[in-house]
Amino acid sequence: MSDKGKTVVEARNIIKTFRIPTEGSNGLKQKLINMLKGRQGYRVFTPLNDISFTVKEGEFFGIVGKNGSGKSTLLKTLASIYTPQGGSIRIEGSLVPFIELGVGFNPELSGRENVYLNGALLGFSKDEVRKMYDEIVDFAELREFMDERLKNYSSGMQVRLAFSIAIKAEGDILLLDEVLAVGDEAFQKKCFDYFEELKQKKKTVILVTHDMGSVKRFCTKAILIEDGKIKVAGTPDDIANQYTLDNLSTKEHKNEPQTDMTLSDPITSVRIIPRSKRVLSRDDILEFDVEYEHEQTVEDIYVGISLLHNGTLPLIEHDTLKAKPMLDNGSKVTYRYKLPLNRFTQGNFSISAAVFIKRTRELVAFTTNEGNFHFAIRNKGQEYGGVLMEKGKWVR
Repeated sequence: MSDKGKTVVEARNIIKTFRIPTEGSNGLKQKLINMLKGRQGYRVFTPLNDISFTVKEGEFFGIVGKNGSGKSTLLKTLASIYTPQGGSIRIEGSLVPFIELGVGFNPELSGRENVYLNGALLGFSKDEVRKMYDEIVDFAELREFMDERLKNYSSGMQVRLAFSIAIKAEGDILLLDEVLAVGDEAFQKKCFDYFEELKQKKKTVILVTHDMGSVKRFCTKAILIEDGKIKVAGTPDDIANQYTLDNLSTKEHKNEPQTDMTLSDPITSVRIIPRSKRVLSRDDILEFDVEYEHEQTVEDIYVGISLLHNGTLPLIEHDTLKAKPMLDNGSKVTYRYKLPLNRFTQGNFSISAAVFIKRTRELVAFTTNEGNFHFAIRNKGQEYGGVLMEKGKWVR
């Protein structure tokens, strides 16, 4: 990562706490009783605990982590929606938050009226909204619904409309929270094109997402948050791989005795061998092998398989309890998997593999990003025009 460039966002030792009520204290009498009995009536929750990072001008900065890790709280703190109890935040330039899309919408008004209402909240004049109205509606793909009341829209339609309005706002720094989950595949492609445009223009963007494909494709650097702290900061590939690894691993049996096994002892390598083409239809069967080598006979081992859609959390997981070894020559073990694709949607997928100790669930080896199998599912006869991996990078 480069340290060159002007720093436009600087967060230093950010601490954010909330008081979560644990007992009811309606009325003065109950409050006095709680005080006399030493009851606080609340617990302290700290979603952000000593968070520090900087964002340079023109960077596409990713923030990832499991649900409840503190990502969205951090974004809202940067946007001044929350005030931190400790630390400091310095922002240079105008900031546009894409957080809680659709806040300010009136369900009793039509889609058309809500465009003008939301535009006004973003600081646009009526004439400015009128000039951009057709572009907003076309991007949202909701022209035939614009005179319907918003309460008759699906939640997805509402968010699409809100997103289409929000991207018209001009700012030096954009805060994006989970907007990649908006709409169907066709609309998501529009979102991806918009992010490509932001990246080409070298806009400063801070993105919170669970989509590791987008982290690798768009971000220039990223951080992984866990339990309110930065666990790892690094390149997009490093962060995305760590996030995937964390989700492959499980904390089950964490209190059971651990062994002395390491990532290289006794398992020396694990890899995926594709036996299918890289662009398939839902009528096809995906076939691949997982092979691992070991320096000595190892018992109580299983292989975990994780299939990800567009870089998101695993859709399925298999282990070798459900697949028998094809080959075990004493130093190399191979498992073959066959997966019908008729229940899967279109999109881009990747398969990763990891070797665990069955008894303790300790991770001992895993495939790298370059060693994963990346493929796409398209309608039969459809020309390929999507995104796949080449040499570890997402390409068209």
